[in-house]
Amino acid sequence: MLAHPGPMAIVDLVIPAIRVDDATIRALERHETCAHAIPNRVVRDLGDSIVLFDERDPDPFWNRMASIRWPTSPTAFDLRLTETIALFALRGRQPHLWPSPDHSQPADLIRRLVDHGFCDIGGGHVMVLDRPEACPPVRPEELARGVTIHTIRQVTDAGADDTHDMALVLAEAFGAMPGREVELAADLDRVLDDPRVSLAIARVDGRPAAVAKVTTFDGLTYLSSVGTRSQFRGRGLGSLVTRQAVAVDAGASRRLTYLGVFSGNAPAQRMYARLGFASIGEAPDMLLE
Repeated sequence: MLAHPGPMAIVDLVIPAIRVDDATIRALERHETCAHAIPNRVVRDLGDSIVLFDERDPDPFWNRMASIRWPTSPTAFDLRLTETIALFALRGRQPHLWPSPDHSQPADLIRRLVDHGFCDIGGGHVMVLDRPEACPPVRPEELARGVTIHTIRQVTDAGADDTHDMALVLAEAFGAMPGREVELAADLDRVLDDPRVSLAIARVDGRPAAVAKVTTFDGLTYLSSVGTRSQFRGRGLGSLVTRQAVAVDAGASRRLTYLGVFSGNAPAQRMYARLGFASIGEAPDMLLE
């Protein structure tokens, strides 16, 4: 399932690289797609790909196709691509494909997509936790003065302001449009109704500073929505909430803990490498504009 081919350069950092087989990457792709479907998005397994759609939000992030294993024949490939473009068009969405690191079919999928007008809007690395000992649970004595971390495993764990505060962090950390906090908070409330999802929030002197989300099912754990507000960066809070989130289901039986990180986000790549994560490859993010 896993092999270690040697170190890999990511930006200015050399980290371990892990090679995975096709069955493993397919499992990760399915798991991530289903994780993003929580609480109310639609997943369709098309056999040679998996597609995620959001009926309310046209943002390409929530409307995409992954795990693509299409025919190599030019005629068959062009037919499959035409069907895919039509599938997105019927839902009023831009065709958006996420190729697999080193595993998409045909092998020259990206070149063919470019030839058909797709553009790379910024890809990323998939990283798996290869050294769990480097990502231990947070100990209370590690927290600087004024820093607290709260884990929310279910709705009853959430305080009155928790989802609002988390939405504020996510909106600022990921550059959401002004006023999006209300919608993000409502989504977080719905997500917490699902027992597969847990959240961690760090505060500094009571002010929301950093968050992380973890989704565990089918023997896999997906770490996402790790973000820190700009005024609190450089204090190691992203590392703390990552460790706290990973520790939520540390006793559960699972094969891999994994995450995705944007190719241009060197600070996050460094942080995850220090926490024992290794890259299994980089893939572009292809959108028909």
